[in-house]
Amino acid sequence: MTNTNTGILIIGAGGVSRVATVKCAMNIDTFEKITLASRTISKCEAIRDEILKNQGVSIDVASVDADDVPALVSLIGQVKPRVVLNVALPYQDLTIMDACTQTGVDYVDTANYEHPDEAKFEYKEQWAKQEQFEKAGVKALLGSGFDPGVTGVFCAYAQQNLFDEINYIDIMDCNAGDHGYPFATNFNPEINLREVSANGRYWEKNDEGVGEWIETKPLEIRIDHDYPEVGVKPSYLLYHEELESLCKNIKGLKRIRFFMTFGDSYIQHMKCLENVGMLGIKEVEHKGQKIIPIEFLATLLPDPASLGPRTVGKTNIGCIITGIKDGKKKKVYIYNTCDHQECYKETGAQAVSYTTGVPAMIGTKMLYKGIWDGKGVFNIEEFDAKPFMDELMTQGLPWKILDLPTD
Repeated sequence: MTNTNTGILIIGAGGVSRVATVKCAMNIDTFEKITLASRTISKCEAIRDEILKNQGVSIDVASVDADDVPALVSLIGQVKPRVVLNVALPYQDLTIMDACTQTGVDYVDTANYEHPDEAKFEYKEQWAKQEQFEKAGVKALLGSGFDPGVTGVFCAYAQQNLFDEINYIDIMDCNAGDHGYPFATNFNPEINLREVSANGRYWEKNDEGVGEWIETKPLEIRIDHDYPEVGVKPSYLLYHEELESLCKNIKGLKRIRFFMTFGDSYIQHMKCLENVGMLGIKEVEHKGQKIIPIEFLATLLPDPASLGPRTVGKTNIGCIITGIKDGKKKKVYIYNTCDHQECYKETGAQAVSYTTGVPAMIGTKMLYKGIWDGKGVFNIEEFDAKPFMDELMTQGLPWKILDLPTD
């Protein structure tokens, strides 16, 4: 079945959506028509007005509840997009995916499904929709952000072009930006704090050659890593969703881990909040009202979308990859460095939103133009990495490859 629809529908209107929508407008020759939808239409209108002012591109806006499948189906039926880009909350992945299969439209997201009542994120429920997407004759591209997203593309590029066999991967995520607040999160506070306060995990093959997950206490493992163009930063082992798919799709892998940088102030504040129950995701009663502590905390913290004008410094995100090439051991760091203020000047958002929103646009472009094709549910590293890597170079996220000593 050939999809004759045109244009894209973007769902969500936070910081990542702002970047993705601006970048889609910059690529309007590809996307033809853009519709931005969210529960709060005023947020969509603000982004629409800025794009018209700055890019001279007109986009449509709409109101939709991303938890409501019939409402999503109705909107998709009205808009008739070729691709739906989901930059709403990861709690809403499944409903948007269902709406896409019911309407025969391709789907893209940036983060895997997370249940609102359980601090756990995994691909299980999205992967389970493989047959559903195959029968509908459409495809879902999962995790087209930076991590997950670009990190998976980096690994795929290394597997396809740089190595005969990859054995070890360490994904390194450094945000050296300073927003000036005593405590704030650079993306959705609920997602951020649940992610960081959870137990760490990494995947490794045991002595029998069987891959297994090894669990660590929250922030138990720390290394001090020297990030190019940033410097030495304390980096902590976390579990991150791309590990789940990469350990399946990178052949010859013996271990994969994920590290993220945090300053001492962030960790101290987070531990204090955790100790008094403010990171709780279950309802508690307060003066006769039912509240969820982490949702109340998110109300008190600065809106991540407001951090752009005051955040200075850089991000450095990449993959340290070790393996074999032509019978010899080889080790590289493939990475991107972004400047917060440069990102803000271009899109009105800081680099954490920028590094997610730009790859969201690029992944959507890969599907829209038919460069990546198929039927079913796919992780980003399952496709040819080169066209995506080429787009990174021209869309604002240039990458570099640094050869590292192997001893």
